[in-house]
Amino acid sequence: MKVKRIVANIEAKDLSLGKKFYEKILGLDLLMDHGWIATYGSTSKMTIQLSIAKEGGSGTPVPNLSIEVDDVEDAYALMKKAKFKIEYEITDEEWGVRRFFVRDPFGQLVNILQHL
Repeated sequence: MKVKRIVANIEAKDLSLGKKFYEKILGLDLLMDHGWIATYGSTSKMTIQLSIAKEGGSGTPVPNLSIEVDDVEDAYALMKKAKFKIEYEITDEEWGVRRFFVRDPFGQLVNILQHL
């Protein structure tokens, strides 16, 4: 048996709130919309990872999601412009990433990162 895919599920009352955050800013495609579930993703091949943590690093809380991007400065600027709540300012971490934490429209703590 081999794991083929891991999907994060976020409970939400209003699915449309995800469009601005996940599609417009982060550039994910709307892959499926059945009215009761909307799935955002990409056709690009990606590494499957599941992290289990007791903290988020540098004394931060454990984020609900981590999303690696190719331009963390751009993602940060777009999140600030869209007035999403930044929970941890953009920082270069000692383990080789530049990242920030932001709250998505559903209250999830999201770690947006780029490897240095």
